[in-house]
Amino acid sequence: MKMKKYTAESMVDAMKKVRMDFGDDAIILSSNVVKSKGFLGLFKKKVVEVVAGFDEPAPKIEETVFLPISSHTEKDDGASMELKKEMTEMKKMLKDMQQAASHSRFPDEMKPLLTHLEKQGLSVNFITELGENLYDRMKAEKKYFTNEEQLVIVKQFLEREIGDLPFGGISFNKKFINVLGPTGVGKTTTIAKIAARALLENKKKIGFITTDTYRIAAIEQLRTYANLLQAPVEIAYNSTDFEKALEKLADRDLIFIDTAGRNYKETKFVEDLARLIDFSLDMESYLVLSLTSKEEDMRVIVEQFKSFAVEKFIFTKMDETGSIGPMFNLMKDYGIGTAYYTDGQEVPEDITEADSMKLITLLLKGVYDA
Repeated sequence: MKMKKYTAESMVDAMKKVRMDFGDDAIILSSNVVKSKGFLGLFKKKVVEVVAGFDEPAPKIEETVFLPISSHTEKDDGASMELKKEMTEMKKMLKDMQQAASHSRFPDEMKPLLTHLEKQGLSVNFITELGENLYDRMKAEKKYFTNEEQLVIVKQFLEREIGDLPFGGISFNKKFINVLGPTGVGKTTTIAKIAARALLENKKKIGFITTDTYRIAAIEQLRTYANLLQAPVEIAYNSTDFEKALEKLADRDLIFIDTAGRNYKETKFVEDLARLIDFSLDMESYLVLSLTSKEEDMRVIVEQFKSFAVEKFIFTKMDETGSIGPMFNLMKDYGIGTAYYTDGQEVPEDITEADSMKLITLLLKGVYDA
């Protein structure tokens, strides 16, 4: 077995070095957090020491985990469940160790903030950038910052990261408001909230087109909202119907398009949507995502809709989750801002026009609560 010792500022950096030398089949033999020399005696940095090895042939983790589970399942379901439980606990312990290692480079005074951001679901890279920015400021001023001082600097950093993105609701400069998104995220209710405000607060003549012909309940739901708002609804089963709907609603100031809720992880449904709706119209497109979804699932949806010139995100079900970090991860990585976020089912209540500082304040809420 080939072995080598690595020193890095974090476990993430150490693993990058290991992969560079040994690839994904490397074996971590040991890892320790040690202190390096301090900065003028004030800042003793903690670094990670990792000993890694490579041995041919190296068994894959999936195989070593799967085979014992399979054999136990055949022999004893109870033993299998116990083994799965142990594996889950081991994965959690490994994750906790990795998080601790990633924070080891920063002083203890920063730990509550970093831990809070992890619980909020902010990405490791985002937290590392933020932490380095804050720590560099501390070193420059040769002092530890109070909790209040840390929050000021973090807010400034986050505002620089997302502040230049577009925020806020519909512009009223375009006639067509196209609302995209997968099934179950609350598109129809969200459309009703936005449309109600356009009617009641901005005195706009509104109309609706629905292409969600796959679910009768979805059409009836939109009809109910439209009746309350005394607005017309047109149903488009195909592109010809869509063109006819445009003609019938020509006198409207704003036309809201409720697209079908489908599993847009499948490219076929995205292509069907592109054939049905004329995206060359004077249109604003918004992508609705639920904050109760897994971030990796949301990313798949964003990738699928990249060709549709999405103006902004709309995030729903904020009241059903305790972590909003994925909002920031998606905005930062895709360069797309947020129009609204919703936190309930009431129409036209429970929807808020987004701005960067509102979201930053929500992200940092409770960070130093006892």
